[in-house]
Amino acid sequence: MPGGNFKGRKMNKKIRSQNPSLGIVGFGAFGQLAARHLGPHFEISAYDPSENVAEIAKQLGVRLSSLDSVSHADVILISAPVSSFERVVSEIAIACKPGALIVDVGSVKVVPSEIMRRLLPNHVDIVASHPLFGPQSAATGIAGLKIAVCPIRGRRHARLAAFLRKALGLTVIMTTPESHDKEAAVVQGLTHLIAKVLVKMGPLPTRMTTKSFELLTEAISMVQHDAPEVFEAIEKENPYAESVRRRFFDLAASLSVELETELSTPSHNETGNQ
Repeated sequence: MPGGNFKGRKMNKKIRSQNPSLGIVGFGAFGQLAARHLGPHFEISAYDPSENVAEIAKQLGVRLSSLDSVSHADVILISAPVSSFERVVSEIAIACKPGALIVDVGSVKVVPSEIMRRLLPNHVDIVASHPLFGPQSAATGIAGLKIAVCPIRGRRHARLAAFLRKALGLTVIMTTPESHDKEAAVVQGLTHLIAKVLVKMGPLPTRMTTKSFELLTEAISMVQHDAPEVFEAIEKENPYAESVRRRFFDLAASLSVELETELSTPSHNETGNQ
């Protein structure tokens, strides 16, 4: 994801300063995951208001700094919650330098894309992205995993996509914010919704299980420990999530009525008919 050079160079102490600078805004679980995989290609600094990230930043070789300082990087990766996204973008807009590449990694794309397009200066390139994985699903590596890339402003989205494919081994899906959110409303919206319900039904069986049930519980485990802000964003900030959610509940209610009707209808044997 380099700003001026998309060649994935190996980093060591001698050439570290030759790598483009990357500023990560929001050094939570995903910001830390990004730092682990982008470390060989960038000189990384990060901003996060939490005091609990200093140790992990030190382990990853990431310099913690102010939001203003981080916003001077060649590439700025926004990994902030949707609730604070507009404020963060407003502050980045003041400090970012001409020619910077600004990328967000949120779970929804329509609203953040509109905010970035409206607030960020014309002298920066903007790409909205959504890595279709998180710390749980990327525990054994990210090669082959998917990332959605939405060009918003500028032309460097093609070079960014090439870097993501060649240097990180990701499968890149070029799309628009609208198309992304329509599909994500089903893919993520239903996954997190079903996971929430099944977790509340727990503890779930672990002994006498089928393969399909084990796959279901594996899917639940991948999302149940996500920060509450992730669920909020997926269900409330995606403009298409409500209609998908309503259709799901309507179909579930219809199926429930159908089953109850069948159970209450006497069978042929009970009525004496053969």
